[in-house]
Amino acid sequence: MSDETARPGRRPIMIEIDAETRGGPGMSPAEAPPVPDAPRSEAPRGQAMKTLAALGARRSSGAAKLFWGALVSLIGFAASIAAWSFVTSLLQASPVLGIIAAGLVAAVLLALIAMAIKEAASFWRLGRLDHIHRDAEAALAGADLSLARKSVASLEKLYASRNDLEWGRARLAERKGDLFDADALLGLAEAELMGQLDLAARAEIEAAARQVAAVTAVVPLALADVFTALTSNLRMIRRIAEIYGGRSGTLGTWRLTRSVLTHLVATGAVAVGDDLIHTVAGGGLLSRLSRRFGEGVVNGALTARVGVAAMEVCRPLPFQRLRKPTTANLVGRALTGLFDKEGED
Repeated sequence: MSDETARPGRRPIMIEIDAETRGGPGMSPAEAPPVPDAPRSEAPRGQAMKTLAALGARRSSGAAKLFWGALVSLIGFAASIAAWSFVTSLLQASPVLGIIAAGLVAAVLLALIAMAIKEAASFWRLGRLDHIHRDAEAALAGADLSLARKSVASLEKLYASRNDLEWGRARLAERKGDLFDADALLGLAEAELMGQLDLAARAEIEAAARQVAAVTAVVPLALADVFTALTSNLRMIRRIAEIYGGRSGTLGTWRLTRSVLTHLVATGAVAVGDDLIHTVAGGGLLSRLSRRFGEGVVNGALTARVGVAAMEVCRPLPFQRLRKPTTANLVGRALTGLFDKEGED
């Protein structure tokens, strides 16, 4: 007996396909029904930035402020009593060691005083920017030439030690005497002094948006995007304040960040719509290819919105002659070298 007769399972199997199974006689591939699309994932919402904005803009109640104030006071009081008891007991046991301990405690107190002075100076610098900004807006609204000249003089004093603005200050000093209109004078000051600073602030915004978008798209950890958004936005806001002459400390940065995020929440700028995704470079395509990439684009766009708001808050002159940067332009420039190059490789 041959192998084919002994093992019938090895023989060829014929499967008859009728016309109905083929889709009808004479049907071409072009007439075949389309393949159903895969279900689309949920549209990106920029959850990391929305969470950050909600936390930053949340107002503390009176009871919460009282609790935290009392808790900090209690901890400080207990630490002071413990340090005093430690130094006095050590002085009684060993005068030399007690003197060393007293010196260390004094050094800590001096460091705390220096930090407090630094924070107070940072609040004063931020307040000076805000004061110049309010005077300039009032001068523009009321066409007040004297108030405009006062704002320009304060601006020149603010940037008197900035070597990078020396050429702009010289041109402003040369031409400001020929202008007798508040609008023209403030426009000249903005064109000569704010243009270079705006470019530096735009670079900081683009770098922060690029970092937030990259981490959100690549790192799958749950809180990594929120942590990156927090640190990147804090650093971005602090750098923007430094660029415009309002170098801030730790508390000043937190307060400035809170003001910016509160403004964004109040104006609805953290809302994510279809226009936000489709106006940025590649946002609509990336959101279809991968939800993580779509989240990265939206988080980067919201970071850019925070940066623009920080520019408006920290800039000593309102946008008048120079154009305010847009979110689409900033994110397009920030993400062009991040995603497009990956698609070309």
